[in-house]
Amino acid sequence: MGSGEESVSENGPDTEFKTGFVALIGRPNAGKSTLLNKLLGSKLAITSAKPQTTRNRIAGIHTDDNMQAILVDTPGIHDAWTELNKAMVRMAVSALDDVDVICWLGDMTELAQRVERKLAVLDAQDERIAESIAASGKPVIFIANKIDVVPYPLVLPVIDAVSKTLKLAAAIPLSALTGDGVPGLLKELLAHLPAGPALYPEDEWTQVSERFLAAEIIREKIFHLTAQEVPYATFVDVVRFDESERESKKLLSIYADVVVERGTQKGIIIGKGGEMLKRIGTLARKDLQETLDCRVYLELFVKVEKDWTKTSRGLRKVGFDNL
Repeated sequence: MGSGEESVSENGPDTEFKTGFVALIGRPNAGKSTLLNKLLGSKLAITSAKPQTTRNRIAGIHTDDNMQAILVDTPGIHDAWTELNKAMVRMAVSALDDVDVICWLGDMTELAQRVERKLAVLDAQDERIAESIAASGKPVIFIANKIDVVPYPLVLPVIDAVSKTLKLAAAIPLSALTGDGVPGLLKELLAHLPAGPALYPEDEWTQVSERFLAAEIIREKIFHLTAQEVPYATFVDVVRFDESERESKKLLSIYADVVVERGTQKGIIIGKGGEMLKRIGTLARKDLQETLDCRVYLELFVKVEKDWTKTSRGLRKVGFDNL
């Protein structure tokens, strides 16, 4: 990689290296975290079939010969009722002020259904997202995601409707799951990011700490294995991240609290005879070892902090200090 040196991209001659921040924004389950992981070629953001999995802005770094794109995954924008959910939406919208390019992901499994039923393609929530994006004044790339499961003829009316609502720099049909369309997205990012030197070393792929990654991976397993309100009433606090034997024995010891709002939720997380907690720990440890490239000793404790999603103290613990 040569910052400021002449290079040749797929778009043709490109004499300037490009660097900038890119927001991935959209409704819950649009595929933002899946796309982030695909662009990075590594797992950074947790994913789940349940909506509202992502709580924080998570930045990953894609670097190639022509550009460095700092990718900011955001919580899904939705009708929020709890203080936690309101804070998540405020965090997502505020990200638009801090980036150079906005990628708006549309879930084609939802939008194509509206086309088939001859309904308005964009509903009131989509219109509000479009208004927030337009107010930012940033270049916008609309990503029609999940084309691996939606017939292409249904994609075109969606793109047309979005184009009439919002001035677009580009529209990209894409599958974040398979990677189909990702090269086209990278081409558009290169075209619209500002010129500038790389901000991070080319082998650096995330702005979050390993401690944060550990907490998120544990939380992902809770989303996968539990139901109803339990995943949404849970946060993970890594209380000890012991690297003392990482060099000598390639061993990392992690001690984490799984915090819930009520005693009944604690019982569900622990499970009969501790079986559920054991499953969460086993799956999390496997992912952690792959992500951190070392053996991991993981110990989980379950605690109750009554109604933490409704208190400022609880929200501060999950990163919503100033929202």
